[in-house]
Amino acid sequence: MRDEEFVSCLGGVYEHSHWVAECVRMFRPFINVADLRLAMQRTVDGAGETEKLVLIQAHPDLAGKLARAGGLTACSTREQAGLGLDRLSDEAYELFSARNAAYRQRFGFPFIICALGTTQQGVLEAFEHRTENSREVEIVENLRQIHEIARLRLEDLLG
Repeated sequence: MRDEEFVSCLGGVYEHSHWVAECVRMFRPFINVADLRLAMQRTVDGAGETEKLVLIQAHPDLAGKLARAGGLTACSTREQAGLGLDRLSDEAYELFSARNAAYRQRFGFPFIICALGTTQQGVLEAFEHRTENSREVEIVENLRQIHEIARLRLEDLLG
């Protein structure tokens, strides 16, 4: 693959953060998908605090206004739909909106959770539990969740 194709193909693995694919392209070839995933994860983990916060900010709110307006990436749309967040009642939508707003107000960035392997109730419980954390703990937790999302996206993309 040419560099441009590589970045285009893998640029969405980390939400709106083509810089991750851009950084790892120079380490090709990769032995396998796990090797590529590890290189991408190390790139994010080795980034500065500003870059990490920009990556966290690139993620949409769960069941937020952007989702209702159809403005999510294809991957985010699919992931949120898997939890049924695209089919919430008005009451449930308001509950998610209130939790998103409270979390953003406390930490200054969106709540991120890997949708696969949880439920709507699990997300709501995670909101409550994680809102009690410190900002530093939540940065680490959001990055952990982002890495899991990226792992699943990479596996979906490359098998």
